[in-house]
Amino acid sequence: MLFSFPLFLISFAIYNMVVFLTPGVSWSGTVLSVPMQSGATWTISAGDCLIALSLVFLFFEVLKATRSYARTIIDHMLSTLVFIGALIEFLLVKEAATSVFATLLLISLVDVIGGWVVSMGAARRDISVDNSPQ
Repeated sequence: MLFSFPLFLISFAIYNMVVFLTPGVSWSGTVLSVPMQSGATWTISAGDCLIALSLVFLFFEVLKATRSYARTIIDHMLSTLVFIGALIEFLLVKEAATSVFATLLLISLVDVIGGWVVSMGAARRDISVDNSPQ
């Protein structure tokens, strides 16, 4: 059941912990500045870090979607529930109405849609292999 844990729940939990436990903290605050060879300075914000972490989670969620186990459906259902919960939070909670949260929500939507599509393709492949003439 551990493999069925929706990783995006971690992203939304981090967002909510930062927003509600440390009010006034800005997602656009600089976490790191990197001087570039061009002379420009690349500034990385807290929101950028959370979005990058979520993209890593998206990669692992897509990998999990390629499995063809019975628990894969449970994984997709849990990811769908996380997306629905985050969508409700985005629409109803004032602190969630930010571009960082909207981007997390979009990444979560890509996870849900991509997970279902990849799983259906893998299931179709498994069915066609099982039905091939011997």
